[in-house]
Amino acid sequence: MNSSIFKQRKIWKVDTTGASMKTAQQNNLTCSGEEASHTMAERDLEKIRDFKPIIKKVSSEKKVRADVTAGIISREQSWHLLEEAGEPLRQQMQVLVDRTKEVHKKFPEWKWKKQLKGGIAAYNAGVANVHDYDHVDEYTDHGDYSNDVVARAQYFKKKVFKS
Repeated sequence: MNSSIFKQRKIWKVDTTGASMKTAQQNNLTCSGEEASHTMAERDLEKIRDFKPIIKKVSSEKKVRADVTAGIISREQSWHLLEEAGEPLRQQMQVLVDRTKEVHKKFPEWKWKKQLKGGIAAYNAGVANVHDYDHVDEYTDHGDYSNDVVARAQYFKKKVFKS
């Protein structure tokens, strides 16, 4: 598997259920799903725009989609990753690439969309906790990590990383 799995495909083709009610309520929302993920992403829109150059640079270096990188930053509220010219972000995106490669080895029959979500889930919960696609988020924070990150990434693709 090539880490460019993140760059070669359309994020719109990745299915997602978005944020769980637990994640939504933690963020003072009464809705869940993609609507909640998009609402939370919208709250971070200006910060993501402000940090777009460093997000794009690091994402390009690591061959990770900038919208996925932004989705992870937004989900984790990890703005500190953008300090020190993005070095902490580089390290975390390498973890994402490594986990995605491990998911590919574990599930070689999965198509790229499943490998992407599996890699995002493994980034959060570890590869050992990704058992099958139907329960990809079972052991992730709030049981929705990859679905929420993908929904936020879709939002950021539309609003920030259009090209």
